[in-house]
Amino acid sequence: MLNEGKLFTQGVDMIVIKHKGDFEKTTAFLNKMKKRKVNSVLNKYGKRGVELLAASTPTDTGKTAESWDYDIVVQKDRYEIIWKNSNVNNGVNIAMILQYGHGTRQGGYVRGRDYINPVTQQVFDEMANELWGGRLLIHECY
Repeated sequence: MLNEGKLFTQGVDMIVIKHKGDFEKTTAFLNKMKKRKVNSVLNKYGKRGVELLAASTPTDTGKTAESWDYDIVVQKDRYEIIWKNSNVNNGVNIAMILQYGHGTRQGGYVRGRDYINPVTQQVFDEMANELWGGRLLIHECY
């Protein structure tokens, strides 16, 4: 039974989709994306992230800013860029306490400064623009 553009079958609403043509453009786009050299793009943006993180890291001696590096992790169809900082003092990663803050020996607190997230968002936006031609929005889930 058809009622106001909806198809009702045994009390269940159904959605009817009509289309003309084919999916030639969509298929071509997906095939093009499949052929891209993912590792070269990830390495390019891994290095870009290191440059931007080094430039935005709060400095005293500059050691933390100089200690940024990255890894590319590939597992099946999953690719990751992992930025890391090797400046550790007494078991504490200095980049993390600059980001999140820390307590002092005298009982005080040094407030953190969010300098990592803006850099990684910028790198992901640049990478998405290159890979997808500005057609991809990256949403972070926490």
